[in-house]
Amino acid sequence: MGKILGLDVGSKTVGVAISDGLGWTAQGLTTLQWQEPVFESVKSELATIIQDHEVEKVVIGLPKNMNGTIGPRGEASQEFAKFVENHFSLPAILWDERLTTMAAEKVLLEADISRKKRKKVIDKMAAVMILQGYLDSK
Repeated sequence: MGKILGLDVGSKTVGVAISDGLGWTAQGLTTLQWQEPVFESVKSELATIIQDHEVEKVVIGLPKNMNGTIGPRGEASQEFAKFVENHFSLPAILWDERLTTMAAEKVLLEADISRKKRKKVIDKMAAVMILQGYLDSK
């Protein structure tokens, strides 16, 4: 069984998480730097991750406004999902991530991680929470 990739797509970084082989747990993998909306800037790194981990599905955080509408960031995630489907021939699932970045921040604050370190791992942590939320729903 292939693994599931979780992505938290920001305007400058993409947080990356991967499931275990059974699809039960999500682990943080890395944070990719990219120049939105230039998909080429992240394509080769994503291709390597997808190949190395035998990814069969990608879950992408879909930031919605609290009232459920989709703003510019949500539209950017939808564009990223289309890119993944077109370039890697993998199903891309958009997952409501309204509370994940805030939840990730809270976990890191409770762990007393310095602001500088938090900034480095927040995207990866959000990707883990997006993917774990998806896995738990199965």
